[in-house]
Amino acid sequence: MSNSSSQAAARYNNNFLKEVEAMVEEGNWVKMCMQCGVCSGSCPTNFQAGWDHPPQEIFMMIRAGKREEVLTSQSMWMCTSCYNCIVRCPRKLPITHIMHGLANYAHRLGIAPKNQPTRHFAKLFWNNCIQTGRVNELKLSLGLYFRDGFKQGIINGLAMKDVGLGLLKAKRLNPFELFKPHGCKDQKGIHAMLKKAHEIEERRKAIKTA
Repeated sequence: MSNSSSQAAARYNNNFLKEVEAMVEEGNWVKMCMQCGVCSGSCPTNFQAGWDHPPQEIFMMIRAGKREEVLTSQSMWMCTSCYNCIVRCPRKLPITHIMHGLANYAHRLGIAPKNQPTRHFAKLFWNNCIQTGRVNELKLSLGLYFRDGFKQGIINGLAMKDVGLGLLKAKRLNPFELFKPHGCKDQKGIHAMLKKAHEIEERRKAIKTA
């Protein structure tokens, strides 16, 4: 084998596919993709800004060893969990779960896109939810509106005034309900459950990488 061929083989055999199979939810399905493109054609965010690569391209890039390009992509964060791709995939790949798994893995590694709006919302939602077991809509909305500072938050709020007034008029919004404390009864149990789930996940990863 020539030096150029050896170098090419070394680049290809960088074990990124094995890493995805071990560390990403449903990652073992990636190698089953046959590149038909049905997932891309079924995705409602296919033509939106920030869509770097459709799922079948992401899967091929994983198999080609393009680790940094995949994990820093915004594509995984564009998924809206509509499940069209799973329903229509001829091989029934759990594409939605893989895309979310890749996004979560990139986030854990600290290399996900920093200013991706969907990532910001996901972090806000999760941190909000785990406090009491239920999302506090007021805190979540304030976190979204004021993510870029107080001035921008006021601008964002005023931009939504017509929507808010419409909800009030239709009696679909009660401002007083927003200030009532709400949460699940057994919040300690929820925290214990999340801690146990985290421990199980860490053990599973340790076994796979051993």
